[in-house]
Amino acid sequence: MEQFIVSARKYRPQLFEDVVGQQAITNTLENAIKNNHLAQALLFTGPRGVGKTSCARILAKKINEEAGSQADEDFAFNIFELDAASNNSVDDIRSLTDQVRIPPQTGKYKVYIIDEVHMLSQAAFNAFLKTLEEPPAHAIFILATTEKHKIIPTILSRCQIFDFKRIGVLDAKEHLKKISAQEGINADDDALHIIAQKADGAMRDALSIFDRVISFSGKNLTREAVTENLNVLDYDVYFKTTDLLLKNNIPQVLLEFNTVLSKGFEGHHYINGLASHFRDLLVAKDKETIPLLEVGDAAKKQYLEQASAAPLPFLLQAIDKANECDLKYKTSKNQRLLVELALMQIASITFEAEKKKVVTT
Repeated sequence: MEQFIVSARKYRPQLFEDVVGQQAITNTLENAIKNNHLAQALLFTGPRGVGKTSCARILAKKINEEAGSQADEDFAFNIFELDAASNNSVDDIRSLTDQVRIPPQTGKYKVYIIDEVHMLSQAAFNAFLKTLEEPPAHAIFILATTEKHKIIPTILSRCQIFDFKRIGVLDAKEHLKKISAQEGINADDDALHIIAQKADGAMRDALSIFDRVISFSGKNLTREAVTENLNVLDYDVYFKTTDLLLKNNIPQVLLEFNTVLSKGFEGHHYINGLASHFRDLLVAKDKETIPLLEVGDAAKKQYLEQASAAPLPFLLQAIDKANECDLKYKTSKNQRLLVELALMQIASITFEAEKKKVVTT
């Protein structure tokens, strides 16, 4: 049986062009290498799974390639990776600074990648200061961290800082679409969109979720399979609830909420999702704000249809009541009743207006 390689490793970027959602940083690094304007100490900071270590490895290899060496030459001996989470003592840093003095055997530069650099002890930081301030000409340091605020200012002032951002939902979805095509997987646009949203800006998380869902659903990836496997409430639940709320159908709304609870979802999760749904409907009401609607193409059509049926005053009041319920949820002693009360109040928003129409006619 052939060993399975997780997508996060299999599709790890090998070139700057492969890095997802960090174009400003990759362009800056490429130009710095071309123009010989690269600092000797760089700090890559940002959330987990956004490409910091991948960019550090690509940069480490590219520096030596650009220095006139053969493109296919192996620079593995020029690249040193240190995990500061488990090597955070003064002795670890002293042994690193002793290595730094030795020039490279092949290529022009020795590159030191220190991951999770915020885990270094105070004494280790102090031992590292002088080397970082005046490194030998052949040494380049790339520090990576998820918690920049934990790094002492004297280290920060000696580094050129690159802030990696969370990867956008659309960028993550497009990357997943490419991988699906390469793997021969028939994936729904909405299914990939939900995976990208669930990953919350981390490409590594998106690929891990993708692998998990593929194990569940096989070569045909549908929206239903994703929502079932990830235990997330489908858009359809909120579309159905909103239709019932607009029709002032309180009994059916309460039954719908009971169905959601019977599937194991919490009331807090439900009311939160409903508030977000109202927000998306509000966004879909204006052509200028439609780009803010982060959903798949099929779901977008549904949003535009329901947005035209939902009056603006209803959406504004509904968001307010759902948000109020969200704030009170944790302190409430009867949480189910709190959500049901909020749903009844939302369902009653358009009731008075409908009543007046009937009276006038």
